[in-house]
Amino acid sequence: MKNYKYFSIITGLFTACLIISNILDNKFFQIGSADFPAGILLFPIVYVFGDIFTEVYGYAQSRKAIWTGFFSLIILIVSVELAAIVPPASFWKNQAAFESILGNVPRIAIASVISYFAGEFINSFTVAKLKVKQGGKLMAIRFVASTIVGEAVDTFCFILIAFAGIMETKEMVDVFLSAWIFKVLWEIIALPISLPLVKWLKKAENEDYYDLHTNFTPFKLS
Repeated sequence: MKNYKYFSIITGLFTACLIISNILDNKFFQIGSADFPAGILLFPIVYVFGDIFTEVYGYAQSRKAIWTGFFSLIILIVSVELAAIVPPASFWKNQAAFESILGNVPRIAIASVISYFAGEFINSFTVAKLKVKQGGKLMAIRFVASTIVGEAVDTFCFILIAFAGIMETKEMVDVFLSAWIFKVLWEIIALPISLPLVKWLKKAENEDYYDLHTNFTPFKLS
């Protein structure tokens, strides 16, 4: 297997953005009449990294990074649950605040696990297939197209699982549309940074992988 110089670094940053965005999702903010979970400020970077993984290293390497993020989210769920269960120290008076702020993290994280798993693999699959079909050209188009599809699936699953029964249907639809459009616009705005970064990374790693004979099952780690 080829030894890449930057793959592990990018995987670490990818995982950090994923975990932090899940914690931030406990807060909502408003722009005009649109409501957004705070994690949206960081989460689109996860999809930028997903594009980079697949474009440079191929779907199989992207699959490894996606699974790394998956298990990291599982650790987050278990850790928050354990921290909430253990009795607080006598001098620590913030148990209620802890549960109020982070008490919804397990549900948020479970929603994110499922939505992330579906959205990221669809995103990576779309990039891989379009790259072969386009002969490696029109990178910006496949980055945006994959985000439109992947983020639609991700955002729909996340909103449904995380907030059904907590928010009204109309509110969930409004949040879905606002978040989805925001994420796609974020991807477009980031193109002047992501495209040169990918081109530099291809040269630095001496890699520009084409998924011509790839097994696209999400459940193959090797």
